[in-house]
Amino acid sequence: MIAVLAIAGVASLAAFAGLHWYAWRRLVRDTTVRAGLARRAGTAVFVLGPLLMFAAVASERAGAPFWLQQVLSWPGFLWMAFSIYLVLAVLVGEVVRPLLRRYLDRRSAPGGAEPGPVPEPVLVPTREPDKLPTATTASTPTLTAPEPVTLSAAADPSRRLFVSRVVGGAAVVAATGIVGNGAYGVLRGPRVKRVTVPLARLPRSAHGFRIAVVSDIHLGPVLGRGFAQRVVDTINSTQPDLIAVVGDLVDGSVEDLAPAVAPLAGLRARHGTYFVTGNHEYFSGAEPWVEHVREIGLRPLENARVEMGAFDLAGVNDVTGENYGDGPDYDKALGDRDPARAAVLLAHQPVMIHEAVKHGVDLQLSGHTHGGQLWPGNFIADAANPTLAGLERYGDTQLYVSRGAGAWGPPVRVGAPSDITVVELASKRA
Repeated sequence: MIAVLAIAGVASLAAFAGLHWYAWRRLVRDTTVRAGLARRAGTAVFVLGPLLMFAAVASERAGAPFWLQQVLSWPGFLWMAFSIYLVLAVLVGEVVRPLLRRYLDRRSAPGGAEPGPVPEPVLVPTREPDKLPTATTASTPTLTAPEPVTLSAAADPSRRLFVSRVVGGAAVVAATGIVGNGAYGVLRGPRVKRVTVPLARLPRSAHGFRIAVVSDIHLGPVLGRGFAQRVVDTINSTQPDLIAVVGDLVDGSVEDLAPAVAPLAGLRARHGTYFVTGNHEYFSGAEPWVEHVREIGLRPLENARVEMGAFDLAGVNDVTGENYGDGPDYDKALGDRDPARAAVLLAHQPVMIHEAVKHGVDLQLSGHTHGGQLWPGNFIADAANPTLAGLERYGDTQLYVSRGAGAWGPPVRVGAPSDITVVELASKRA
């Protein structure tokens, strides 16, 4: 198993290095003069970008001083997103490049015709007009210049350079625009979605009960206290009956992130705020975080259940907790409940839906996927999870997956906008 992981790691690094070399070749080597300042500067960017990216990830996982994490995270994680779209844009440029060359060839050819091959010079024999040739008089060959021709873009070095610069510049602009817009979408804060979910066992008295679901806030070196306050203000503006924080609240220790999390003490709902762990809580120290969120007013559901009057609300630990001796226990959370009552389960990962079905849960609320966060990552996330985002039914159990409020790694989302979802429960008896 270790050998397989090692081979996969080496293959991934080789692919990463190869794609960066390809992008460097097209954007730096093909667009600059050899040994010039521009080439040296471009090469430096392609060396420093990946180094900062790996340093950002390593510093976070190793628990480096928080100020160092903050210094490395912004440029490192932004390069992660930027390099993805830079490579994709350069690949698109491979299609545009021959079309642009063909267009330039047509423009430069006489009469707009296709340029032909360059003709060889022709030697034409001539003689003086008033003299007859004799046996001792030989004609003198004269070099006649051919018709002027135009080199194609493929043959003209200056034109090749022009094409490379146009295509490369467009790729950089496109990647910058995509990443910039994606970062703005994250930093401005999540938007509110509203979903109505009918539950067969929900009594009429609970019809219209509203749960604000927020997941994957990922407070850390990049997203801090100001972002947390925007999330809190957005949730409170919906005036929910209950708030469910379904994991991946933080990326870091309580010591470093307590000030960033502090605004969550201002969450307001008639029936309180509940919390379950996500996989990143276990990377960050789940036990201290469970205690800290309790101190600021959130109620952790550690394989536990509470009766909300009209239905049961249960929560289970994330499956990552199994590696720490603290995994989900569905029997503890759901085993002795009244099966006639509706049950809503908070569980971070959508893959936990299969156990929810076995235990007769009516609705599971999850996050984790980020909706893919960065296109085309949605295809990978969709393959790894039963539901990527939104509402789906599994037998008698429904699963709702939020795209999350924040972002892990790059503070960028492309094709997967962040959200806070107000789930309104509807009684079929109403």
